[in-house]
Amino acid sequence: MFIFGWRVVGALPDQRKYVLIAAPHTSNWDFPLMLLAVLKIRMDLHWLGKSSLFRAPFGALMQWLGGVPVDRSKSNNLVGQLVEQFKQCEQLVVLIPPEGTRTKVERWKSGFYYVAAGAGVPLLLGFIDASRRQIGFGPFFYPTGDYAADLIEIQKFYADKTGLRGDAR
Repeated sequence: MFIFGWRVVGALPDQRKYVLIAAPHTSNWDFPLMLLAVLKIRMDLHWLGKSSLFRAPFGALMQWLGGVPVDRSKSNNLVGQLVEQFKQCEQLVVLIPPEGTRTKVERWKSGFYYVAAGAGVPLLLGFIDASRRQIGFGPFFYPTGDYAADLIEIQKFYADKTGLRGDAR
């Protein structure tokens, strides 16, 4: 990361369970950059990815990197499954990009929020900011149960962050 002029901002949190959100998600390079940041601070992380990412020849590597395949062609009650996983584990960190895709979206998906709220765990506000060449971890946000009000507060944190493809926002 240093070679390319990027730096990691923030440190490994001492919390044992949380949902890490990462925004803005505008490029295929977001994932490798965030992964490098996670590896640098030695965060034990799981992330969700479309099932096609887990096919040969890279499927085993994706799982080794903490990936969990998701079949997006059907409803899987993923929120409920993740809430149960949090309840069963003593330590669990799951990365969920709130946009749900790399393309421009009018509004964020809500699954990340309902996983955290349902499991009673905080959200760690992770980010990529191309304008400052930073990848980092901001504060924790504790869901109150009022999604609309909480989303406004969460998105205030991201207001000055620019994705790798600045035109995507």
